[in-house]
Amino acid sequence: MANIVALVGRPNVGKSTLFNRLTQSRNAIVDATAGVTRDRHYGKSDWNGMEFSVIDTGGYVVGSDDVFEEQIRRQVAIAVEEASVILFLVDTHESLTPMDQEVADILRRSNKKVLLVANKVDSSKHHSEAAIFYQLGMGEVFNISSISGSGTGELLDAVVNALEKTIEEVPEEDLPKFAVVGRPNVGKSSLINALIGEERNIVTNIPGTTRDSIFTRYQSFGFDFYLVDTAGLRKKGKVTEDIEFYSVMRSVRAIESADVCLLLVDATEGFQAQDQNIFGLATRNNKGVVILVNKWDLVEKDHKTSKEFEARIHEAIAPFKDVPIIFTSVINKQRILKAMEMAVEVYRNRTRKITTSKLNEVLLPIIENTPPPSLKGKYIRIKYITQLPTHYPSFAFFCNLPQYVREAYYRFLENKIREHWDFTGVPIKIYFRKK
Repeated sequence: MANIVALVGRPNVGKSTLFNRLTQSRNAIVDATAGVTRDRHYGKSDWNGMEFSVIDTGGYVVGSDDVFEEQIRRQVAIAVEEASVILFLVDTHESLTPMDQEVADILRRSNKKVLLVANKVDSSKHHSEAAIFYQLGMGEVFNISSISGSGTGELLDAVVNALEKTIEEVPEEDLPKFAVVGRPNVGKSSLINALIGEERNIVTNIPGTTRDSIFTRYQSFGFDFYLVDTAGLRKKGKVTEDIEFYSVMRSVRAIESADVCLLLVDATEGFQAQDQNIFGLATRNNKGVVILVNKWDLVEKDHKTSKEFEARIHEAIAPFKDVPIIFTSVINKQRILKAMEMAVEVYRNRTRKITTSKLNEVLLPIIENTPPPSLKGKYIRIKYITQLPTHYPSFAFFCNLPQYVREAYYRFLENKIREHWDFTGVPIKIYFRKK
């Protein structure tokens, strides 16, 4: 299930620095100027075997006339609604401010698990100064330094403990879970309504332990799968939504809860950067993908139009181009069943297991004829291949010098695997390990 941790607080308390530390990245801009983080950043983190997503929000400002601050407030409200755990950051150097108290009041009303984090605790003096934040009445104060990493271990222990208590209920049946994702107004709600309309045989929603259900079972036309809510099954709550951000937050939760993602694209607008971002979210989470080019009935076409559209999508999503693309009109219910059939096929591809003997029988001769290029006089010899017991296709190649294998050879081996076995629509992970 999707575990989402949101970083919330007024501007310039160190949220972006903590985000970079948790995700081991430099994606968030770090600057001493208040309000630098105008939008959100999304990253992955894990601690003690628990994986979760981290959302870096903009600084929460109350009573500002700045149009950006109003937008930030709305986006933070959405992050709070969608998050499993909230990290409320305050600045020890600036002590307790009225703005901190207002943010605390808002978070208390959220009924979410909130961990109060006193940042910039760089010395014993700052440790004693951080005690003032107990006045907020939000329980334990976690003293950390985002820059040095001090105290983050204890904080992450608490995050994981809180996530374990808020894990949502998932269906027990071993059925495919499909998520409908995409930019706003591409037809997600129309597709979901077409699938779960009153004429369909829908089993009762499975309740979650901490929020509204996001799983709905669909049984009709020979299909049996769970639809993962992203567009309209779950009520949106009493928040004023920033529609682009809402799209991303819902996509994150739906993607992480699904086996296969049905990515809807608006045929009248083409494959845009936001489509590419959502595609990247799905592939980074090792989910199967089917691209549905919706509103195809509104496009003026000739015999080349679909091929040219496919080519543009393949260019945008390269190097992972082995993805099915189906042209649909959800309103007219054109090729919806074909889309579901393809989603089931991609699900099967994602769960496909190749025996170790077959892998070695097929791939070792290919590797012998086209070995990895030597590097600095070092020759790489691959002796053994096996598929790893993961929820997605991943393969281990055992060799003498794994550190010398270049990215191009990874791509070569992936292509050879795809040539011999059907993994259409599914990302493949390849690992080289010391023999």
